Amino acid sequence: MHTPHFMITSKLPYILLGLCFTSCAVGPDFKLPNSVVPASWSFGSKPAAATAADPAGLVRWWDRFHDSKLSSLVNQALAANLDVKIAAARLNQARAQRQVAAASFWPWLNASGGQAQSHVSGSGPAAGSFSSYKGALGAAWELDLFGGNRRYLESATASQAAAAADLDATRLSLAAEVALTYCQLRSIQDQLAVAHRNLLTQQRSSEITHERRAAGFASDLDVVNADALVANTTAEIPSLETSARRSTSAIALLLGRPPADLLAMLKAAGPVPTASAAVPTGIPSEVLRRRPDIRSAEAAAHAATANIGVATADLFPKFTLNGSLSQQSAKLSDWLSPSARVSSFGPSFNWALFQGGSIQANIRVQQALRDQSLLAYRKSVLSALQEVEDAMVAGSNEHKRSASLVEAVTANRRAVELSTQLYSAGQTDFLNVLNAQRSLLQSESELTLSNLALATDLIALYKALGGGW
Repeated sequence: MHTPHFMITSKLPYILLGLCFTSCAVGPDFKLPNSVVPASWSFGSKPAAATAADPAGLVRWWDRFHDSKLSSLVNQALAANLDVKIAAARLNQARAQRQVAAASFWPWLNASGGQAQSHVSGSGPAAGSFSSYKGALGAAWELDLFGGNRRYLESATASQAAAAADLDATRLSLAAEVALTYCQLRSIQDQLAVAHRNLLTQQRSSEITHERRAAGFASDLDVVNADALVANTTAEIPSLETSARRSTSAIALLLGRPPADLLAMLKAAGPVPTASAAVPTGIPSEVLRRRPDIRSAEAAAHAATANIGVATADLFPKFTLNGSLSQQSAKLSDWLSPSARVSSFGPSFNWALFQGGSIQANIRVQQALRDQSLLAYRKSVLSALQEVEDAMVAGSNEHKRSASLVEAVTANRRAVELSTQLYSAGQTDFLNVLNAQRSLLQSESELTLSNLALATDLIALYKALGGGW
């Protein structure tokens, strides 16, 4: 009668082991929600097939501005920025956490040992001091019958992917911020050049009015208006210089360096960098695969879904294979003798039958977190589509505006020349000169800001397309 019982008991570990590898994991499998992604962009008339993306065109997109200083600053920032280092440390944390999850599939082995000195007081035969020596090995292997550990590893793997995407997103944002701040600095330097150039013209006009008033051909009003225009333009220069210094400091902060380190490099003025407007936009579905924030949102939703399985596995019993081997003797010389050896092996289980509903509540918590992450993913998709569309429209319209401003600057410069010549010859009043100079200063300033807007829109488009990551 005992033989069948012995056979079943001896085969039970192998039966459980087989179930461990053949059973299904509890909890829902991850599936992305259906997102309404258009086949092509609403802006422009080209078919989707004609705008296929060239991934190589987005790698190191800042080099497409053909500005060696900009490229150098971005590369330095990517290597030294503290936010990037923090994101990299989080990725290392996620990798280590995944290793922790993977370790749950392996058996564990513990060793213990020690020596104890016991003393029994009195005068009986048991009285006296005694020594005992003990050493033991313990092993256990939890069988993942219901897939809780597999879901844990799945969640950790997805979290690692999310951390990697977050690192890419941090790099992309950093490259865009460095490029944008650099373009702002160059724009401010252009505005300073415009202010100094117009100030020279206005000072020359002021000298003419003073000369004409001395000769009796100009009024005091002309002199006052000319001097006021010179003073107004002069007053703009200090604030522009302050803004230029702040932009330099902002770039230095992004590079993790003190501002003084970049003063010599960025002191000399330069134009706002420009790049070709032909950007490999691709089709919307390609953009969604490239953008690191969307990849991060997708991975986070995957991890949240797997965590439901981890929580659900707590509803089921946990089976473990246990084994131990110990040696215990009163004398150290007898410690290795077979008679001092005790061993055991067999399966065990642990089942949380009642915990006040906490397991079910935790499952609902994980389900709510999964729902939040899926909604966050949908929002990321819509935001990505909006950012690309907005950057396309803004860039196209700014090109049109810039072309008109170039014509306005050319016309206003000619107006200043003609009005100054006529005023010097006494053929027009100073009001025409004043209006022409004001219009020139305004149009040149707006053209400088338009050049910045063109660069800003292009940077925004590269960022919206996912950059080089």
